[in-house]
Amino acid sequence: MPPPTKTKRPSSITVGEFFQSHEKTLKLKLVGSDVGFARKISEPSVNRPGLALSGFFTYFAYKRVQVIGNSEHSFLQGLEPKLRATRFSQLCSWEIPCIIIARSHRIEDSLVELANGAGISIFQTSMMTMKFLNTATIKLEWSFASTQLVHGCLVDVQGIGVLIQGESGCGKSESVIGLLQRGASLVADDVVRLRLVEDREIIGSAPDLTRGMIEIRGLGLLNVAALFGVGALRLSKRLDLIVELVRDARTNDLERVGVNMEPREIMGLKIDRVTLPVEPGRDVAGLIELAAMNYKLRAFGHNSAVEFDQRLLKKMSDDQLG
Repeated sequence: MPPPTKTKRPSSITVGEFFQSHEKTLKLKLVGSDVGFARKISEPSVNRPGLALSGFFTYFAYKRVQVIGNSEHSFLQGLEPKLRATRFSQLCSWEIPCIIIARSHRIEDSLVELANGAGISIFQTSMMTMKFLNTATIKLEWSFASTQLVHGCLVDVQGIGVLIQGESGCGKSESVIGLLQRGASLVADDVVRLRLVEDREIIGSAPDLTRGMIEIRGLGLLNVAALFGVGALRLSKRLDLIVELVRDARTNDLERVGVNMEPREIMGLKIDRVTLPVEPGRDVAGLIELAAMNYKLRAFGHNSAVEFDQRLLKKMSDDQLG
């Protein structure tokens, strides 16, 4: 099985990328020129520049997206026109990425020209300030999250995100077809992009080029939505379980009871792993579905292996007391 690629975490994104990716979600509208689209956002957070507009720049978080909400807008409107221009010009003298005006507030054209002259783009959003702050922070965290490419197939089976891995030609894609016929949904085939979100969960998705496609030896590339319907596709899914397919002598040493799980560490998180042997006549797709349902059962507190172990210990104890 090919090793995963190195984990990558972007050090910055451009204002243009931010606008293009989240224009609809954040209800952004460009005001003035796009002169600042090449500027970089270096921190996955936002800042309200109220203190900066009052002239206090100590500890100013200038690397973040600057959001002017109701309070900041009211403060600016309360200043004399000359002082207002001076304070706004001081704000724009810093290497800030961009300025976003919340609640559909409008600022004077002269201030827009000041910002554009300093190479800064201004956007307007109709969202309430706090709602925008929360949503924008989540979107920025996603954009700055660590990513890694792994070889395998990611499928949503009974609500469980299952990453199927194994050597080339072991039947991963064929197993996915069997799962799709049972009602599962495909997330990615062959190459899976994993993204670490808030250091607590891993979200998998497909590269844009192969999204919705699956490759079967002898048949080539197949369009999953055309064959199984749009419900057989998912854009992304949390990674819950790894199923590794093996087809060599190692199958003799596989776990038979299932008390001890051997998790695999991916991007700093431990993910439960199950190893399944691939042999002629075995319903691998059915076994993967069983593994997913057993994982779900464990999540509800039912562990079949532990229950069997307890029964065995009780029988041994009863026999000794016999």
